[in-house]
Amino acid sequence: MVLTLVPLPSSVTAGSGSFALSPATRIVIVDGADAAASALSDLLAHRPGLRSEVTTDPAVAGDIVLRSTDSDDEAYRLDVTDRVELTGSAAGLFYGIQTLRQLLREDAGAWSIPQVSIVDVPRFAYRGVMLDVARTFFDVATVKAFIDRASSLKFNRLHLHLTDDQGWRLQIDSRPLLTEKAAGTSALGRPGGFYTKDDFREIIAYAAAHHMVVVPEIDLPGHTHAIGLAYPETVEAPVMNDMLLAQSESLGQPLPVAGEPYQGWGVGHSSVRIHEEATWDFLRDVLGEVAELTPGPYLHVGGDECLGTPQADFDAFVERVTALTIELGKTPVAWHEAGSAAVAEGTVGQFWGSDTPSPEHIEHTLRFAERGGSVILSPSTRAYLDMKYSPEDPLGLSWAAVIDLEAAYSWEPTAIVPGLDPHAIIGIEGPLWAETLTTLDDVDHLFFPRAAALAEIAWAPASAKDWNAFRERVGGLGSVWDAEGWGGHRPAEIDWSTP
Repeated sequence: MVLTLVPLPSSVTAGSGSFALSPATRIVIVDGADAAASALSDLLAHRPGLRSEVTTDPAVAGDIVLRSTDSDDEAYRLDVTDRVELTGSAAGLFYGIQTLRQLLREDAGAWSIPQVSIVDVPRFAYRGVMLDVARTFFDVATVKAFIDRASSLKFNRLHLHLTDDQGWRLQIDSRPLLTEKAAGTSALGRPGGFYTKDDFREIIAYAAAHHMVVVPEIDLPGHTHAIGLAYPETVEAPVMNDMLLAQSESLGQPLPVAGEPYQGWGVGHSSVRIHEEATWDFLRDVLGEVAELTPGPYLHVGGDECLGTPQADFDAFVERVTALTIELGKTPVAWHEAGSAAVAEGTVGQFWGSDTPSPEHIEHTLRFAERGGSVILSPSTRAYLDMKYSPEDPLGLSWAAVIDLEAAYSWEPTAIVPGLDPHAIIGIEGPLWAETLTTLDDVDHLFFPRAAALAEIAWAPASAKDWNAFRERVGGLGSVWDAEGWGGHRPAEIDWSTP
């Protein structure tokens, strides 16, 4: 019997029988595992014929026992015999419940869990996904649905790309024109929108309940055309580049015009006015409010694709903005190009180049580790969730690569950037850019099943990598995702289970 577990746990020993669930199955709380009991009760309530009494009474055969520990790691232990016993920290219990979600099986109306012993701990501390809400605005309900999907695969970081040339998506009290004038549209003229501070707090709280930390991004100094709609004194005039001109012509998209919403998705034409103190007054206001609003340790300040910005100006900006972020009490995160500058000590770099990076990209990425920081790996040719599965795919782009499921699975983080100390890698992230997306179904199509491949890379031991074993296990998750009402792409080369 194949245990359809993704990501693969650190240690799995399968038994020979199964644990049968019934309406009499109880959830027994030990040492304050209340939040986990609520999550498991909700999970079971969505399975026909199951209900779950929650109790603190002594456990007996037929019970599901949740035992909380006071550790602060993400490890858990799961033993399924004549009862289910799950032990771990708050995060560990949550991840163990995601494992139970994948193990639950229904046959002729009867639900069971195979007997198994699992000891599990993640490989990387940072296991992230990114949702681009700037090119296409997604409402709070859609972001929550995205959190549901990501956390089920044990991702623990949600990077929200909140600003770009196409729109500004977060209320800033000190700069109200950002949402009054710069939030109304998305790419291709699609509807815009923004999150009020209460909306954003709701997202943060929902993520926290799913053991995900929100990483907000204010993309700087480029990708800032939308800022100019609200505060034109802080932004330079658009600077055209050959790539932008060629893309605009090939896609039939408009070129950026100062003071008008930008509806294309070309890059490299915008920049804040780096040497104006009014710009820095603006940035202190904006980054200060975002830092105050965000309980997590990170604040992403962008740093990518500043094609029209002189290198010396870019480096001066990066040095100053990462120092400002430190002053605000946050760890700055920046795309790898920012490594050309003297980034503030401890800045985290996010590599998004090819899985065969250029010498310049290698040099820039190494800079973060040299200055006491660390690195998140998001190689665009492997980890970009917005790339097409095949050239014929109706959704996604292909500028980086066409990424099928095997390509998303078959890479090793420590082999991407030559010379990077493996200890400097805090994890990986799968970005989902939204140029071609409009609905949650579109998100599902590009997210599933490739996110499962990235989840396994982030969580499972490197020695466990086995494409043929993974394709068999991930195929078994078809029925799990269908039971949740989650869509996605189902590649023909995988034998998908059905409910």
